[in-house]
Amino acid sequence: RQNELWEFSGIYADEGITGTSTKNRTQFQKMIEDCKNGKIDMIITKSISRFARNTLDCLNYVRMLKALPSPVGVYFEKENIDTLDAKSELLLTILSSIAQDESRNISENVRWSIQRRFQQGKAHCPTAFFLGYDTDEKGNLVINEEQAATVRRIYKEFLEGNGTNKIAKGLTEDKVKTGKGNTVWSANSVYRIL
Repeated sequence: RQNELWEFSGIYADEGITGTSTKNRTQFQKMIEDCKNGKIDMIITKSISRFARNTLDCLNYVRMLKALPSPVGVYFEKENIDTLDAKSELLLTILSSIAQDESRNISENVRWSIQRRFQQGKAHCPTAFFLGYDTDEKGNLVINEEQAATVRRIYKEFLEGNGTNKIAKGLTEDKVKTGKGNTVWSANSVYRIL
């Protein structure tokens, strides 16, 4: 927005999405479609690992975007790489391989630590967005009575014959907070609680 030569096309961010695949990244896929439809001619991203953590995906998307009738460049700020520059492909290949390996190492470390805790009899249950429960200092689940009232309401309404859409609509109208603290509910959120 600060560059007068550029026109801001929007922010495409998939929050909370991890792993090495772009398949479940809806905002990423929307951005690619907007590129294909001529709505974007330059993507600016913080780093290669934010664009794609899989070397093959990264290179395939960069090549596909460059091959469009109106080529779309990707500028990686951290690495200072512009994919429309002829020299960028080799550097991009090397750095995206490093990003993929880094993501794999993090995943393996997390998996190992979870397995170790399970072996020690310590179950890991993150409750940051887990409606109705908190974790005490020993890692035990503790009922959060305020949030539990919402969970009980959802079950009560479901048992009364209401569907997830109707329950979500009622919770939204009553401005009841979700596990993330929002007041807009979706049928899918209600379904996951059930």
